Amino acid sequence: MMTRRIIFVLAVLATLISLGCSDKKTPVAPTPEVVRDLPTLEAQRKTVPDFVEAVGTIRALQTSQLSAQISGAIASIRAQEGQRVRRGDVLIVLDDAQQRAALERASAAVNAAQQDIAAADADYGLQNATLTRYQSLYEKKSVSPHEMDEVQARQKSAGARRDQAQAGIAQARAMEAQARAGLSYTRIRAPFDGIVTARLVDTGTLASPGIPLITIEDTHRFRLEASVDEGDLRFVTLGATARVSVDALGTELSAKVVQIVPAADPASRSFVVKLELPADPRLRSGLFGRVQFPRGQREAIVIPQTALLERGQMHGVYVVAADGQIGLRFVTLGKPAGDNVEILSGLSGGERLIAAPGSRDLAGKKVVN
Repeated sequence: MMTRRIIFVLAVLATLISLGCSDKKTPVAPTPEVVRDLPTLEAQRKTVPDFVEAVGTIRALQTSQLSAQISGAIASIRAQEGQRVRRGDVLIVLDDAQQRAALERASAAVNAAQQDIAAADADYGLQNATLTRYQSLYEKKSVSPHEMDEVQARQKSAGARRDQAQAGIAQARAMEAQARAGLSYTRIRAPFDGIVTARLVDTGTLASPGIPLITIEDTHRFRLEASVDEGDLRFVTLGATARVSVDALGTELSAKVVQIVPAADPASRSFVVKLELPADPRLRSGLFGRVQFPRGQREAIVIPQTALLERGQMHGVYVVAADGQIGLRFVTLGKPAGDNVEILSGLSGGERLIAAPGSRDLAGKKVVN
């Protein structure tokens, strides 16, 4: 009897459990939102030009760090950073008291030498005339040979004094020219048309030969100095043209390879390649530049830039599955090429993409065309 009751109770419990389970509903996946008539495209592998890219710095083709040729205190500075100057403009003036005194002494010596040569010329002329008269008298036997010898000796002595005076004035004029040069060294002038890029001293500073005082650059011509790895140097040819991108200006320029420095940097194992840039008023020294040297062709996945969308600092594309389901996939971008861009990772080729998603959120939706 007890056994039957237990069996009955178990049967009732089993029935209740089965009824309770039958009341639970099986979860059903939500139906994705359907979007229609979205244009799509296929990510394809294409043959694209291949380049060696090198980076470098833009520098003025002509740069000059000016220093003094003599020692002296700086009396005034007539040029500041950013100021445009022309060849011959005075940029820095040194104290010139000593040089002016030296020039005055030299000029006085020239005047004294000129008086000496005037006196020597007069004496020589007199002795020459005397010799001519005595020569006539000597021929007439009116003067003795001894008197004739004395007159000739005086004429030769006057000639020697005249030559000495001429040498003296030449020396005095050379000293005057040297003093004028020393005075000119107190004016530091611009060697060419350009712009002042650095002023390294202030008024009152003692200038010495070899110590830079001011820097100017020729802003009409610039070049890019790029570092090329030793393994890629074979793709660089002297005289060849290459594309240079200046990120700060958002532009590309056609440049010419004008020099390949023959010695490599032992630390980086790279060579410096210098490229002459075309005239552009926006160029400035110190700008960052990229240069591309062609080295053949390669396979790459290229898609239109309209297929990209931005998520913060990342880029992605909407990939359409075989059943029309749309998924977001992040990709790594390579080099742009006009309206297209290279995909380095995230796509393998053959995927179907939304051609122009714009700013719409399509992830998880289903496209029907």
